[in-house]
Amino acid sequence: MQQRSRERHPGEGVVEWAVSGQPVDYLEAVRAMEARVAQIAAGQAPELVWLLEHPPIYTAGTSARVEDLIIGDRFPVLKTGRGGKFTYHGPGQRVIYVMLDVKRRFGDVRAFVSALEDWIIAALGEFGVKGETRPDRVGIWVRRSAVETGAEDKIAAIGLRLKKWVSLHGVSLNVTPDLSHYDGIVPCGIAEHGVTSLAHLGHAEASMEDVDKVLKAQFERNLACTRPASTPTAEPLSTAHQAQQ
Repeated sequence: MQQRSRERHPGEGVVEWAVSGQPVDYLEAVRAMEARVAQIAAGQAPELVWLLEHPPIYTAGTSARVEDLIIGDRFPVLKTGRGGKFTYHGPGQRVIYVMLDVKRRFGDVRAFVSALEDWIIAALGEFGVKGETRPDRVGIWVRRSAVETGAEDKIAAIGLRLKKWVSLHGVSLNVTPDLSHYDGIVPCGIAEHGVTSLAHLGHAEASMEDVDKVLKAQFERNLACTRPASTPTAEPLSTAHQAQQ
């Protein structure tokens, strides 16, 4: 599939770029992301791309189906406000939370999703992996082989939500995760295809740092300039609020 091109306008502004070196609890990350998105929408903070990993967890998007949770007690299961169905997050997977002003930068959601897809496809290409999109399936897909006609595996999932035209959540790219952890769910509700990773495709030598460098270079080439930033934080939950969880 030919990569779509998008003109980048210098006046669009610099995006902050943060990387967490240690796994971040999922709920803590979501709270920090939501706080930052509120600041962006209010014009109080710049846009941000945040790269991190989570401890093993299954998350259910807004269209998740109960029957797609096969092993409910393997890892924590949390409902989330992003679009999509069940997915897995865990060590070896690069989670990319993309907090951008969608209306200003892209005009509409479809153009935004296309830009994210093109970004990940370009990054995979740097490792010799041909990622592709499908009109009837969200995410980035890799063909298994010419012998296995029609067999494909997902290497990157996309799940998004918008608040006042600022995006939350984003992309999860499989670098070196334990793929057996996906056995507890039907990933994204698609049973007829599988999941894969850079390591499974023969690129075990690619470290998370290598992937991060490529992601940053391709983001700057295709979307916007970046500058280093601290990871976002959120106010601690009150004792009363924690008791309600």
